[in-house]
Amino acid sequence: MPESAVGDIGNEDSPSSVVLMSSVVGQGQGQVLHQQQQQQHALRPSSSFCSSLASDSESGMDSEVEWDEEPPEGGYNDGDEAAVSVPGAYMTLRDKIHERIKAGDKFFSLEFFPPRTKAGAVNLLSMFERMGSAGALFIDVTWHPAGNPAGETETSSMGIANAALNYCGLETMLHMTCLGKTPQVIGEYLEKAKRLGVRNVLALRGDPIPGGEPDQPDALHHAVDLVKLIRQTTGRHFVIGVAGYPCGHPEAESYEKDLEYLKEKVDAGADLVITQLFFKAEHFVQFEADCRRVGITVPIIPGVMPIQSYDSLRHIVKLSKLQVPDEIKGILEPLKWNHEAIRNFGIRHAVDMIRTLFRAGVAPGVHLYTLNREVASERILKEVGLWDSGPQRCLPWKTAANVKRCKEDVRPIFWARRPKSYVYRTQKWDEFPNGRWGNSQSPAFGELKDYYLFYLKNSTPKEELLSMWGERLTCEKDVWGVFERFISGEINEHGVKVTTMPWSDAELEPETFLLKDKLAELNRKGILTINSQPSVNGMSSEDPTHGWGPKGGYVYQKAYLEFFTAPDVVDHLLALLPAFPTVNFHVIDKRGRVNLTNINKHRCIAVTWGVFPGMEIVQPTVVDPRSFKVWKDEAFELWTEQWGKLYPGDSESSRLIESIANSYLLVNLVDNEYIQPTRLWELLDAVLKRKAATSTADR
Repeated sequence: MPESAVGDIGNEDSPSSVVLMSSVVGQGQGQVLHQQQQQQHALRPSSSFCSSLASDSESGMDSEVEWDEEPPEGGYNDGDEAAVSVPGAYMTLRDKIHERIKAGDKFFSLEFFPPRTKAGAVNLLSMFERMGSAGALFIDVTWHPAGNPAGETETSSMGIANAALNYCGLETMLHMTCLGKTPQVIGEYLEKAKRLGVRNVLALRGDPIPGGEPDQPDALHHAVDLVKLIRQTTGRHFVIGVAGYPCGHPEAESYEKDLEYLKEKVDAGADLVITQLFFKAEHFVQFEADCRRVGITVPIIPGVMPIQSYDSLRHIVKLSKLQVPDEIKGILEPLKWNHEAIRNFGIRHAVDMIRTLFRAGVAPGVHLYTLNREVASERILKEVGLWDSGPQRCLPWKTAANVKRCKEDVRPIFWARRPKSYVYRTQKWDEFPNGRWGNSQSPAFGELKDYYLFYLKNSTPKEELLSMWGERLTCEKDVWGVFERFISGEINEHGVKVTTMPWSDAELEPETFLLKDKLAELNRKGILTINSQPSVNGMSSEDPTHGWGPKGGYVYQKAYLEFFTAPDVVDHLLALLPAFPTVNFHVIDKRGRVNLTNINKHRCIAVTWGVFPGMEIVQPTVVDPRSFKVWKDEAFELWTEQWGKLYPGDSESSRLIESIANSYLLVNLVDNEYIQPTRLWELLDAVLKRKAATSTADR
């Protein structure tokens, strides 16, 4: 049953102060919300409580909630001891690879390079999301010494690796080259990588930079020197990969000598080998056998580059100094102007090589050189059976790959549609909630002021956003229509589908489609939903829509709905809530002067939980009133930061968006009755009916 809060609503000096008294729990009847008057004023629509407070905000009057500061017996969140999950142990990439090899479970990994522009960085993150969700064991990010790879820019190698690891949840390996760099400089690189949470490094020599500075006396010159330095200075902190050359390094004295160099790198502490590209499967088969012959025992992953165009092949061959087999030249030469035919050949050639390697039993997986293109890589992975379109989720939300968060298993539901923002705002925490949600005021959430950061930006171009959200807005119903079409999937008057909103990093979740018709109706009538989940009672953890966690378990959810709406709608909602005793609510405005809830501020509500074999109950998603006050600042600011700024500052559209942000309230509702069908729809239907009746009577 829902917990109630005791609080004063209104400024004690204000003549419109109202007190919301503590609720009582009746025998078998659930919670009943009691209201008592203070200074002869009741909380009812006729008093236009929220409407008047919104007006007060405009005039500078405060109407702030004053909370009862007595904590519940036992302290914050007492009573949730049963909802403690088993803490997760961090597993290194080295261990993950060995585990997959032991199980005979083939894997894939992907290589990307930092783009040249900020727009390219935003697009690359979208690619990470799509391709990473298909089950990549890890990705790696290349290192460009001439492009300030350790810098703070969106296009630096460190910047891309940081985004992939911390904001896209991908196990990430960072290339690092050492040629001409001193141990001090390399040490700085490694320290920064550690701060970001990167635990995997591909140690490479690198190529000389034309016109670069002369080497320092203690500069490094070989990859083996880098491997030794990493191990000497950081111990086993990093998993180290090194490069192998199935056809021999072009600068090596001989193929056998090159194998000796590779053995030196492994003996110095390398954990795995990723090979340079090759054109024939037999090249890797022989290379793998030769490596084992000289005593190299670590995993060797074949690197495969799909041929995607004639020009790109010529460029890669020039850089790698590889010889293209005559039979491949003979096929490609007549097709050099037919890009689609070459791409299809490249896909077929890569698929055939991978299948041959898997049949030979010499490859534990495959590493694809994507060239930052996803179509060919996706087709290849699907054809060889490695693409997983629906991998089992560990938790309802995407888990981060950073070791600091390996035990994190509880988050407030408010950021469910903006997980990157949540990660950003909690990045400086030393510990993360595990088992239950603790006091959210310690440590504090970070401020979100850096909307320009590429991993927080909407990746959709401004012109496309305007075509979706409206090039000109004249009234509130224009805005309501955008929300409705985002849910319904219907195209707008310009023939454009609304696929993104400021409060959502991605398109709708599959479970949202189960609520689509009802949500679309609410949005059409001015209840602007930004987050929701249906009730679930004992669904299999393997269910494709609702499932998460280990196999063989059962998952549960309370119905949850979060929305913006006008003050008069909230007035009617507050009047009707006492008739819905299983519903918890929280209503807040932009400035926090309206702050109404029947949830005790010292407690939170578990809205998602799971029961799994051999484990305690896991409750990964909660509604926490203190966190909601943090979230509301972000939620209201998104109106102007991501929508309002699309228009000129003095335009009608800009003024309309700002007016809505300043006057609407943010509401969340939780129906604690998850066994029976939710009554949230009944409640909101009654609210809209009451509003319509009041409007008719006022005419």
